[in-house]
Amino acid sequence: MPKIKTHKGAQKRFGITGSGKIMRTKIGQGHLRVHKAKRAKGQFDEMLQINQVDKKRIKRLLPYGV
Repeated sequence: MPKIKTHKGAQKRFGITGSGKIMRTKIGQGHLRVHKAKRAKGQFDEMLQINQVDKKRIKRLLPYGV
């Protein structure tokens, strides 16, 4: 059986923990951060667990748990 290709865009956006949870980063951290409060900028650094609705779809993009 051939190998399944990993979706490179999903690989950059999502991470998988040791226990199998799929984590994501928050949106809006790319630019225009100068006028944001320090507290708001600090909240961009934390990872959040993805919604259960999206879990099956994301797992298909990351077949090897990259």
